[in-house]
Amino acid sequence: MAIAADRSEELVPPEYPERVLRHAGIDRLFHWLTALSVLTLMATGLLPRIGVHFDWISIHWVAGLTLVALVTLHIVRALIWQHLRTIWVSLGELRSQQLGKYSVAQKLMHHAMTLMVLCAAVSGVLMLKKIRTPFFTRDPYIMSADAWGVTYVLHDLAALLAVTLVMIHVYFALIPENRMYLRAMIRGWVTRQEQRSRLQGTQPAAHKSP
Repeated sequence: MAIAADRSEELVPPEYPERVLRHAGIDRLFHWLTALSVLTLMATGLLPRIGVHFDWISIHWVAGLTLVALVTLHIVRALIWQHLRTIWVSLGELRSQQLGKYSVAQKLMHHAMTLMVLCAAVSGVLMLKKIRTPFFTRDPYIMSADAWGVTYVLHDLAALLAVTLVMIHVYFALIPENRMYLRAMIRGWVTRQEQRSRLQGTQPAAHKSP
């Protein structure tokens, strides 16, 4: 079922017939660049609040614009070259507990990350009007004081949500039963046995990579 849901999983190198491609190289690159951008934003945005002082503003807005560019490219790729059904939670899926390429928990994590990133990106781009950058003319009077207050609250809430989601994401990526997903995000593949075990809801046997 999972293999039929996404044709990218059929792209298996002939020398490794036991493997199933789970993440294409461009998707893995997007994931790690996005992770680097988010972690940089978290470090530059939160460390000064706890007394670690450094020149963080330039690093923060550059990482923010990088994240906006990555998300924009990802949206275009998802709408044109990928199948949205692989990440969308359907009522039928909830009723039948059928598993596709991603589990319901993975899909919900994706949606929460999407909400967090969009909230941080939109509020962050607005906040760029308060500083001098090569891309925007500084204009702190573009919005009223109340509107700026709402913008800052949304940005701070996105930051707190980012901390929570990153902790959850890292925890579940490192627990033994999910190591195959971590390997897939690094090397791209899972074994067919792991895929079958996941669809059947059983624990796959440990796989030793060559």
